[in-house]
Amino acid sequence: MKQKVLITGGTGFLGIHLARKFSHEGFDVVLFDLAPLEAKDLHSKVSVIKGDVRNKKSVLQAMKGCTHVVHAAAALPILRKKRKIFSINVDGTKVVLDAALTHSIKRFVYISSTAVYGVPQNLPEKEESPLNPIGYYGQSKVLAERLCQDYMRKGLSINILRPKTFLGPERLGVFTLWFEAIYSGRRVFLLGNGKNKYQLLAVSDVVDAVYKAATSSVENEIFNLGAKVFQTWRKDLQYLIRYDKSSSKITGLPIRPSQMILKILETLNLSPLSEWHYKTLPVPSYVSIEKAEKLLQWHPKKSNQDLLLESYLWYKKHRNNLLHKTGTTHRVGWNFKLINLLTKL
Repeated sequence: MKQKVLITGGTGFLGIHLARKFSHEGFDVVLFDLAPLEAKDLHSKVSVIKGDVRNKKSVLQAMKGCTHVVHAAAALPILRKKRKIFSINVDGTKVVLDAALTHSIKRFVYISSTAVYGVPQNLPEKEESPLNPIGYYGQSKVLAERLCQDYMRKGLSINILRPKTFLGPERLGVFTLWFEAIYSGRRVFLLGNGKNKYQLLAVSDVVDAVYKAATSSVENEIFNLGAKVFQTWRKDLQYLIRYDKSSSKITGLPIRPSQMILKILETLNLSPLSEWHYKTLPVPSYVSIEKAEKLLQWHPKKSNQDLLLESYLWYKKHRNNLLHKTGTTHRVGWNFKLINLLTKL
């Protein structure tokens, strides 16, 4: 019997990268999402079903005939609305887990987040470290993990992955701000002095971990994911500046005043960052990946500098289309200029 995987959130950034991997490995791939599939290279290779993870009937139907499920659909921190975040991330996860149990799915992979740890306290954070999430997103991920553990006890084979912030071609998020500043030779703003070690993760390494978590004999485990090689924000971003021969200078913003201003902007729905971002960006943040290396035989290939360079080069190639499509860079840039001005008053 040919293996078939359902990927929720399948037309999103992670979903399309996962679709390429599973399709390449010989899986039939079904993408379940509310948004259309924009990745043209996948149109002839996958099936796309439009649906909401909170709709039991739609999820059950989409999962029919599947052997594996990767649950990647989620409301992100920037959404800020508690009811909607919990509805999608908790209630939606329960619907998908119920359907997986009904269909006797061979392996269920849940994409959680290191946001469950909150502001890092015990570095490196390990899978058994205390959970102290910040904001609705982190709280919802903790509750969804607990649901997964409940379904493990019901007999469903599950692996939970906690990736660090990941990026790569096709999604850059707030990194667009830094990339545009470097491209234009403008100041690169950081919260704090940038001397804190901060671990990122390449989307290609996430995909490799998800595939191993889905196909390995290892089950009912939780795994941290992050780059193996990383330095401070200042060193890793300075690498890009030097590479591009940019005239950009890194400018640190005072942490507490900036956080207070960002909180006000967040309340007004004007902040480029959520609480989880602006509280963790200026502090050391990294996790242990020893468990994933040992049990899954997963070894991340890209360092922070590798993944930042790859993403920056993709940004340069697609810059005009990205700016025309969203205009996000300028809006976010002005927010940081405002913070810089206010912290000097």
